[in-house]
Amino acid sequence: MGGVTPGSLPRANGTPVSEFLLEGLTDAKDLKPVLFTIFLLVYIMALAGNLGITSLIVLDQRLHTPMYFFLANLSLLDAVYVSNSVPQVLAHLLTTERLMSYHACLTQMFFLHFLAPWECFLLTATAYDRYAAICRPLHYLVLMSPQIRAMLTSISCLLALTNALTHTLLATKLDFCGPRLITHFLCDLPPLLKLACSNTRPNELGLFFFSFLVALIPCALIVVSYINVVAAILRIRSAEGRQKAFSTCAAHLTMVCIFYITSVLCYILPSASYSRTHSRVFSVLYTIITPMFNPIIYSMCNKEVKRAVHKVLGRERLV
Repeated sequence: MGGVTPGSLPRANGTPVSEFLLEGLTDAKDLKPVLFTIFLLVYIMALAGNLGITSLIVLDQRLHTPMYFFLANLSLLDAVYVSNSVPQVLAHLLTTERLMSYHACLTQMFFLHFLAPWECFLLTATAYDRYAAICRPLHYLVLMSPQIRAMLTSISCLLALTNALTHTLLATKLDFCGPRLITHFLCDLPPLLKLACSNTRPNELGLFFFSFLVALIPCALIVVSYINVVAAILRIRSAEGRQKAFSTCAAHLTMVCIFYITSVLCYILPSASYSRTHSRVFSVLYTIITPMFNPIIYSMCNKEVKRAVHKVLGRERLV
């Protein structure tokens, strides 16, 4: 990695920390080509799917609705999110060199703690959109006006940015004087705290507090929204109407369950409970697999999106 300037890094026993060594996914040489192929395919699918969905929503006027506004933001965010980790994983699977500079480590950690919370808040905003559409249909266009959508997106971004800056700035105060091996394939906060030889209490408290702010509180709001949504759907007399209403929420709920459960399990636990195995599994799920499934689960089963695909392909028809 690139050089660093002595004195700009945290010191311990007079020795500046210039780089870390990532343990990676595996040291098994036979597994590396297989994993490289799998992760490359997943990365291509995630990028193509999410950027494709974003492009469809931008190009098709019929998809210029509040729900698809949030979906476009989520898809674009997922494309950036998966690019923060997978290229590095692919590079490390091709070589035995898994060094990462101190600044590169903090940069990757910043984006992990910025992009993931932003997605949490956008998922919450999408739940509010479904609540407004099903429970308050007569006021839907007012409740989800362009100004309200812009405000929800901006607040989501600012809260996520606050989360990322807090964790990153606290991490710069840590001293590292022992092992430099990060037992992960990413430079994330929980494994980084295990290497610190200074007081990590502020970092753990910040991690615990913001886990409530960016995971549990939004999750509670989503639950409240969908309790009202389900109650409203059950009052619909037509079976076809109930099925149509449920179908607009099922994909979103699936994504919420996958993303929130894996995120909470990784970050709500203190570093003392940190497990290398479970962290890697959940990290792969929410940083790599979830962005790949987003366009499939949340979009491709949607009739409006199917119509947009056929329109782009020049063979529009009823789906």
